[in-house]
Amino acid sequence: MSHQLRAVLFDLDGTLLDTAPDMVAALNALRHEHELEPLPFEQVRGAVSHGAARIVKSGFPDAEGSEFEALRSRYLLIYSGSLARHTRLFPGMEQVLNRLDSMGLKSGIVTNKPSWLTLPLLTQLNLNARFVCVVSGDTLAERKPHPLPLLHAAHLAGVAPQECVYVGDALRDVQAAHAANMPALIADYGYLLPEEDSSTWGGEAHLQQPLDLLDWLNAAALARGDSFTDDAAGT
Repeated sequence: MSHQLRAVLFDLDGTLLDTAPDMVAALNALRHEHELEPLPFEQVRGAVSHGAARIVKSGFPDAEGSEFEALRSRYLLIYSGSLARHTRLFPGMEQVLNRLDSMGLKSGIVTNKPSWLTLPLLTQLNLNARFVCVVSGDTLAERKPHPLPLLHAAHLAGVAPQECVYVGDALRDVQAAHAANMPALIADYGYLLPEEDSSTWGGEAHLQQPLDLLDWLNAAALARGDSFTDDAAGT
């Protein structure tokens, strides 16, 4: 990127936080209420970045209309009661956030997860103070892939959109970032469905683990001649 980088914005589920254990557990708790066997974790994991509706559909593929909406509401209620039982930062993400701080870069969150789940989750994980902005799926009238949430996050962070990079694990993340004039880095370690091919999404880079972000930042900064790169890759 040609502009000076001042902020890194993250998607939440499947990028910053490994929320799948609790979200899949909530689905299996719902299936248990309906006397159904639990689904294997890996069968549902890829649906997590696509929201509650996709998760519930994974567990109740034949449900439609009001029946489906009742299941989705019950699922969200179950999940809200165990937001952070097993959810953690992805391995290496703590080091990434610490390094961003030392590099003088701001960190923010832009997620489609509603605020009534996002904010308690961050509170329970003691992560509130780590981010200069949190934009949830109901913060604005638009959600990703619309660029407005990313533009709003940049405004809250006090930086220009072209001074941000966005990291996410879904096609809509790339679409939103590019529409907001931000580079998009694809978190391939996140929650991709078997039929999804992230190589076709047009992201500027692919991250196999969170620490790969530091390598990308180091390379981008070296290309611009920025001064914060000495420690960027942890060397």
